[in-house]
Amino acid sequence: MKILVCISHVPDTTSKINFIENDAKFDTNGVQFVINPYDEFCLTRAMWFKEKQGASVTIVNVGGPETEPTLRKGLAIGADSAIRVNVSPTDGFQVAKELAAVVKDGGYDLVLAGKESADYNGQMVPGMLATLLDFNFINACVGLEVEGTTVSAIREIDGGNETLSVSLPLVVGGQKGVVEEKDLRIPNMRGIMMARKKSLQVLEATGSVASTSIESFEKPAPKGAVKLVDADNVDELISLLHSEAKVI
Repeated sequence: MKILVCISHVPDTTSKINFIENDAKFDTNGVQFVINPYDEFCLTRAMWFKEKQGASVTIVNVGGPETEPTLRKGLAIGADSAIRVNVSPTDGFQVAKELAAVVKDGGYDLVLAGKESADYNGQMVPGMLATLLDFNFINACVGLEVEGTTVSAIREIDGGNETLSVSLPLVVGGQKGVVEEKDLRIPNMRGIMMARKKSLQVLEATGSVASTSIESFEKPAPKGAVKLVDADNVDELISLLHSEAKVI
């Protein structure tokens, strides 16, 4: 089984976010970038298939040279090889089209991707990718087993979970539950040294054009002052909710 894991290069959630050029561009200065957490869950699951079933695991990112340290971390975790598509992604559909070309050329059976990236939270790429490839698709996946060409998957739905049976080839949009946080792997020194010798192939983009563009960013409004109301003063609470909070 050939597995491709899509890796997004995202800011660490503890990073302080700022914008430049009249709030039209994200300021990367001083920002620590990491593997998208949802993608890391998927990569860890792929490593299980590698170790238990002999699957080969390739990771892929659509991005510039600045994303290569993130790919090297994925190699240090245990992926066999890496691919970087040399284009700065500005649009989910553009990313999906570039990934589709990689999947077609590589003949992958199973494509794992986080259900969304932790920066833009678009939840677009896995579904678009499955459509472009005409692959089966499962989103919000919290459980995954493969036996031959048959896949048993559990996905999160409103109010519970749903168990599905589907055949390869397949695109999965994964999240926490595919593996748990305690199962995530921290690269050790041996893995880091081995990652330096593993293949990191750079492919030129297919020429796909973004369908959307960012006009501007806006930070959330700062939180207002908190007004405390005595628990016994229900009338004042109702008045404040009506006149100030305007929620009733």
